[in-house]
Amino acid sequence: MEKRVNFIVKILEEKKAENIQVFDMGGKDYFVERVIVTTTMGERHGVSLLDTLKTELKKRGESFLNIEASGEWVVIDLGDVLIHLLTPEFRLKYNLEEFLSRRNEVINNIDTMEANNGR
Repeated sequence: MEKRVNFIVKILEEKKAENIQVFDMGGKDYFVERVIVTTTMGERHGVSLLDTLKTELKKRGESFLNIEASGEWVVIDLGDVLIHLLTPEFRLKYNLEEFLSRRNEVINNIDTMEANNGR
């Protein structure tokens, strides 16, 4: 898993994606193991990143389960890895980092409460 994620991050870095963050969702009762969030320099840059990722990842045998793309936000579903490519405005507006981080905190708090209650 780490090699795959590192390869994706490397591609994004080489193609000038900004503020790349990787969230480990393994064991967090989430539908993927990793979430990668990055900022594009705009709509055209997002499309370019998508094209490069498709080309490079398909060479390595990756399967794309789904791709949702608007001008401002591209979501790539690789099954166990989810990649979000967002324009600066959309990244600020939707703040996925806070959602993913807070989700982990909430899940951890629930787990702790259940453990303390003997469940």
